Amino acid sequence: MAYCKKDLVEAPVHAEQMTVGDQQAHDDVFGEISDDGPNFRNVGFVGTIILMVKTQIGLGVLAIPSALDVLGMVPGIVCLFVMAFITTWSGYIIGKFKLNHREVYSIDDAGGIMFGLPGRVYVATGFCLYYIFNSGSAILSLSIGMNAVSSHATCTAVFAAVAAIFGFAFSSIRTLARITWLAWIALPCILTAVIIVTIAVGLQGRPKAAPVTSGPWESDWKVVGNPTFAEGIAAVSNLLFAFSGTPGFFSIVSEMENPQQYPVAMATCQAIVTAVYAIIGGVIYYYCGSYISSPALGSAGGVIKIISYGFALPGLLGTMTIVTHIPAKFIFVHLLRGSRHLSSNSPTHWMVWFGCTFGVTVIAWIIASTIPVFDALVSLIGALLGPVMCIQPMGAMWLYDNWGNGKGQKKTKSWIVGTVWSVSLIVLGISSWELGHMARF
Repeated sequence: MAYCKKDLVEAPVHAEQMTVGDQQAHDDVFGEISDDGPNFRNVGFVGTIILMVKTQIGLGVLAIPSALDVLGMVPGIVCLFVMAFITTWSGYIIGKFKLNHREVYSIDDAGGIMFGLPGRVYVATGFCLYYIFNSGSAILSLSIGMNAVSSHATCTAVFAAVAAIFGFAFSSIRTLARITWLAWIALPCILTAVIIVTIAVGLQGRPKAAPVTSGPWESDWKVVGNPTFAEGIAAVSNLLFAFSGTPGFFSIVSEMENPQQYPVAMATCQAIVTAVYAIIGGVIYYYCGSYISSPALGSAGGVIKIISYGFALPGLLGTMTIVTHIPAKFIFVHLLRGSRHLSSNSPTHWMVWFGCTFGVTVIAWIIASTIPVFDALVSLIGALLGPVMCIQPMGAMWLYDNWGNGKGQKKTKSWIVGTVWSVSLIVLGISSWELGHMARF
């Protein structure tokens, strides 16, 4: 039985009485944990990094080159780093809030602590919609990949159904610790796929979508773009979507053996993700210009497209597994919390668990079948749900835990900066949602 002695010292109010041997262990979220049921507190430090990186790198990296084409190379990369900084801060606040409130499992628990039942309902609805739409985009991208590597004239709708079946099977693995092995396979596969495309478009000298002309082809990449309002908002939304795994960090830290290691793991994840996005997205856009394909793996065309998607399929499957597992586990925990069935192997436990993963998968499949255009689905998620999940709640969480420090005493510079920053993020989130709504509708 995994346990963290440090947790016992630093959490006196909600002591995580993790014990060794045949005795039961207590967790503030999962209740009594024993050898007779799943161990929901068994994700190590390296496994945490891998899960976080795989949660981030997946669908978003495939949309970055097209976002750079809209915004231009320089504004696009600047926006990418701004999104990285904001979501890194948000990720840090997630860890701090979890350590301060050990009973929190997901972001809706934070909403409930701060704003009561209305806050819980609002954030829970946004979280479920956000991740189910993510799962739908994962199904769509996986179906596009299977269609690319297949020599059969099977329609994408059939492949979407096949992708949904695989997603249901793998996301039904009960603990994130057991999903880590899939992330270890998925992450190098998706990175290999995008590296292959990056090298290929550089060597070929002409992307697949470019017109056939006499003489050498020159990329029409732009330093600064000239998008319309709607195009600009959609592109920025795509960049925010690239960091869409941030709200799921709550679920990951809740299953860590030692939550004290979370800040270092999160910072390592964000550094890796940002470097990969900037380098690969920038290089592919530099060579393809406005003739970038979306998803980007189709940019090289021909055999390279088949090879790259062949490598990418396990990576896309890993992404779909995680983004389906997280909302299903969210619903599952809330349905059985406080019951012995949550951490046991009872028939009720299994029926509820499979019902959650199946329900999420079916809704995600319907979304993927209804909006079968990758860029449109990605920008819709980023514009309408990204700010609500990745920006606003974290600003409110900092204010909730730190606002009292500025009352009745001299306000420190760090408190003033934190307050201004948090309020600014809340306002930015509201503005982003309004702009995204205007641009989409």
